[in-house]
Amino acid sequence: MGSSFGKLFRLSTWGESHGGGVGVVVDGCPPRIPLAESDIQIDLDRRRPGQSEVTTPRKEADEAEILSGTFEGLTLGSPIAVLVRNKDARPEAYSEMSEKFRPSHADYTYQAKYGIRNWQGGGRSSARETIGRVAAAAIAKKVIAQCFSSDLEIVPFVESIGTIRANVDTATVTRDVVESNIVRTGDPNSVEEMIDKIKEIRGDGNSIGGVVGCVIRNVPVGLGMPVFDRLEADLAKAMLSLPATKGFEVGSGFAGTEMTGRDHNDPFRMVDGKVRTTSNRSGGVQGGISNGEDIVFRVAFKPTATIMTGQDTVTTDLEDTELKGRGRHDACVLPRAVPMVEAMAALVLVDHMLRQRALAGDSE
Repeated sequence: MGSSFGKLFRLSTWGESHGGGVGVVVDGCPPRIPLAESDIQIDLDRRRPGQSEVTTPRKEADEAEILSGTFEGLTLGSPIAVLVRNKDARPEAYSEMSEKFRPSHADYTYQAKYGIRNWQGGGRSSARETIGRVAAAAIAKKVIAQCFSSDLEIVPFVESIGTIRANVDTATVTRDVVESNIVRTGDPNSVEEMIDKIKEIRGDGNSIGGVVGCVIRNVPVGLGMPVFDRLEADLAKAMLSLPATKGFEVGSGFAGTEMTGRDHNDPFRMVDGKVRTTSNRSGGVQGGISNGEDIVFRVAFKPTATIMTGQDTVTTDLEDTELKGRGRHDACVLPRAVPMVEAMAALVLVDHMLRQRALAGDSE
């Protein structure tokens, strides 16, 4: 079912939204990396439901249990299994969906492809699957810090919700600012307007989308493997594998199509003995390989598919009908999508760092 990701640092997620639990198996983590459940819990707390007034009211502690791959606080080099148990599942809220397909959700396509589906919260198509990714990324970030670069910094942030656009400077935005507000935007002046918009949309039984921006600083030169494993291509696949994503762009993105080469090119200069660029319209990647500048990209998230108003649909017997959303859902996925974007970025980076080390013939 395409539930695995990565080449040298490889993860496989498992579990359904309203089953006994969800989790991940990570294979390829180097040995002797300090790792405790508390390291994983920090990021799971940022992703979990019920964390604020603008997220789904489902109450889950999302407590991580490491089942294998560590001993006396260190990784062994063997597969690491992490389990998070579902404790507030309410599958009965989805009973109507057993016979009706939710518009713009995965119900119809899963049924058409496999001939069977878990209609309780969407099963594998639920964003609850991303728990495994976030847990794996917590491990990946430990590997990056210990084996490659303790200075590398991944800072995702909500750039827009609907038509509300935050004023965020990717050169200066900090994690502290992003995590200081419940919508996780990098612009404190946009917080209240964004909160009010989410509340308004939710009160109308509707949903809204937006854009998550991300900057990755202190990236080493040389990450990325031409031709098909270009760094931005792997980042694009990673981001577009997240639920509700509909677009990805790096650097100037689509706006670059309105520029000429003279305006778009990033001139080179020597600065303190290093090759640098005087602009960064490439977004830190040239020829599919990192050039040492900040990697800057954006991810578009559509409005949540499940809304609390009636919509036309069809039944599993292929008859026209109507369906009104049930259950507990985010009216806007953006605040909880921020740690998911960070997770996928970390997973791509650690995999390419390990591949670059292997290419260079380094054993440590």
